[in-house]
Amino acid sequence: MAPALAATALLVSGAGPAHAAPAWDPKPSPMTTPWTNQVPVDHPLPEYPRPQLTRPDWADLNGIWDFAVTSRDAGQPSTFGEQIRVPFVPESALSGVQREITQNDKLWYQRTFTVPSGWSGRHIQLNFGASDWETTVWVNGRQAGGAHRGGYDAFSYDITPLLNGGTNTLVISVYDPTETGGQAIGKQRVQDVTPHPGKSIVYTASSGIWQTVWLEPTATAHITRLDMVPRLEDNTLRVTVRGAGGADGTGVKVTVAGGGTGTVGTEISVPVPNAHLWTPEDPFLYDVTAELTGTGADKVGSYTGMRSIAVKDVGGVRRPVLNGRFVFQTGTLDQGYWPDGIYTAPTDQALKYDLQKHKDLGFNMVRKHIKVEPQRWFYWADRLGLLVWQDMPSMDSGKTPDTAARTQWESEYRAIIDQHRSSPSLIQWVDQNEGWGQYDQARIADMVKAYDPSRLVDNMSGVNCCAAKDGGNGDVIDNHNYVGPGNTPTEPVRASVLGEYGGLGYRVPGHEWYPGGGFSYEDQPTTTALNNRLVGLLDGMRENTMPAGGLSASVYTQITDVENEANGLMSYDRQVVKVDQARVRTANQALIAASRSLGATVKLPVGQNVSLRVTTPGYTDRYIRHYDGLGFTEVVNAGSGDLLKQDATWTVRQGLANKLCYSFESRNYPGEYLRHREFRVRREASDGSTLSKEDATWCPVQGSAGVRMSAAGFPGQYLRHINAELWLAQSGSTHTWDNPAGFTEDTTWAIEPPWAP
Repeated sequence: MAPALAATALLVSGAGPAHAAPAWDPKPSPMTTPWTNQVPVDHPLPEYPRPQLTRPDWADLNGIWDFAVTSRDAGQPSTFGEQIRVPFVPESALSGVQREITQNDKLWYQRTFTVPSGWSGRHIQLNFGASDWETTVWVNGRQAGGAHRGGYDAFSYDITPLLNGGTNTLVISVYDPTETGGQAIGKQRVQDVTPHPGKSIVYTASSGIWQTVWLEPTATAHITRLDMVPRLEDNTLRVTVRGAGGADGTGVKVTVAGGGTGTVGTEISVPVPNAHLWTPEDPFLYDVTAELTGTGADKVGSYTGMRSIAVKDVGGVRRPVLNGRFVFQTGTLDQGYWPDGIYTAPTDQALKYDLQKHKDLGFNMVRKHIKVEPQRWFYWADRLGLLVWQDMPSMDSGKTPDTAARTQWESEYRAIIDQHRSSPSLIQWVDQNEGWGQYDQARIADMVKAYDPSRLVDNMSGVNCCAAKDGGNGDVIDNHNYVGPGNTPTEPVRASVLGEYGGLGYRVPGHEWYPGGGFSYEDQPTTTALNNRLVGLLDGMRENTMPAGGLSASVYTQITDVENEANGLMSYDRQVVKVDQARVRTANQALIAASRSLGATVKLPVGQNVSLRVTTPGYTDRYIRHYDGLGFTEVVNAGSGDLLKQDATWTVRQGLANKLCYSFESRNYPGEYLRHREFRVRREASDGSTLSKEDATWCPVQGSAGVRMSAAGFPGQYLRHINAELWLAQSGSTHTWDNPAGFTEDTTWAIEPPWAP
């Protein structure tokens, strides 16, 4: 069911600039997307901007405004010598300005408007989707409320007392210090706005208004938000209607499939009998209405999806469960940058496109990386059926935030949660990333969980990276591993996820932001190599990391190239899909399908001695042994000497790097383990490092004639014997020991009683 978006835009009269300025012209975009030349001059992004709280009347203020840049401490300019196309930031080509904005600048916007005559007698709300960072508003020379601080949350002013009944003048100032301030900035950094060399994972800043600005008439007492939480256990939707203008305590009626009544500010239980569940495969949405009691009272439209998210034991492993069932979450890192609009997609169809492409490629999840998108982005995720991990944008990675920065960051985080807490696609909040601006991880995770207990919380994505510190709480433990997918150790309470992996690169001539400047975590020489490598990573998770290592979700870096990062599945201009879409979709679908029928993990006898026998036909009398510190296979029988029998005996230990997997300790060299190093498998003592522990940890996967031992850090690579030697091998790769002939048989082992007690 499509949500009802009843609102209809009115093009307000007097929409032109207040003073004459040079005619507006666009600037040439560094790269042209399919939508660059489809952006209307006068009313870009004309769609209703708030799909979960709609009203029938509104007026779009996007378009050409007068514009000026002054020093940061200057007052309102007497003249506005430029024009800008709102809501595109001045750093972007689509704005028509396209120049660097620094901490020494203040942005000024001006336009006029006339309130439609049909709105007489109602209060007029001036709404902003987002403006980065400190925004101050004047109407007819008088300030509207206080300055708003925050770059990612929506805000509004009731400007009714400031209107003059005719042509009104609206002036807005925005100050954005970007990385020189202490606020949330994500990956924004002040830099040249045109393409330039440099292997950077941070990008061009976006200052000022970057989401839709609009007017909307309301009753005096009116609804400001619907907080909706589905409860599948009793087929109800729990709705808390928030209001303003004296609405608290007012009666309200909420209608979904059934109906419920209550008062503003208190939770209402609305029956949804025989609930049609929301899933990525079937993203069913219910229409919702909420209406205050009384003649002429406020009424809004919305939508919801009935679904649950939690973490529970599945086959002895902690897993996230959607609607009570484990489904592997396979997604990409989505930065949300555009070469023409930078932070703002050129059109609504462009905003939808990246999400649709996730679906086309078979992904069921997206991690929105340290940026918060407009509400219409969440609308499309809800409609298309994508699970969303939403990052809170980080503060500067090179600073320890002071008290004021922490207070602001937490306040903005709560505002973002409030704004998006009713989106069915959003299932997890990601508090911090790789230690960027990190502080109080455990406290913040508890704060977020208490503020929104209906979703999962990730206290730190990439706890194994970059001096990040794990708060130790939340619902998941999240590693980053490039190229990976590597190993995220399992835990008794939290689910194990891979917050970033991949980063495979391929530069497409003619579709590079700075030709020759692209970089990645691992360059691929051809698209064939790119496809083989990517599908190999996905298959490795399906065959090994998910069933044997306990992994429950993974985020591939990334859906598109971004500036000089050339590791996207698409080019930055969205003109080229680099990978074989059908092949990647098939691999993702196989991974998801395997998670739905996941059996119990293979169990080995921890603390007991075993011997590992070859199962390759013609060699089944051979066993793994060590000799001069290296691993071999050799015939062992009752007549073999004691030393050989001891060398062919191993004590099964809980995995040094993953408790769901195993390590094999030498029977006659206690403290030394069977490990791989530079592909050769050997007997070696652990030095206590993460790498050493991972190399000595093997995750067993059930085979037809025994078990296959997958390397914990390299899913898809197996313990193999070839020419009596032991190697870490990957079928069809480039080494002689990767020969696909007999690969499955050579990597399958029988767990036998020990030759030496």
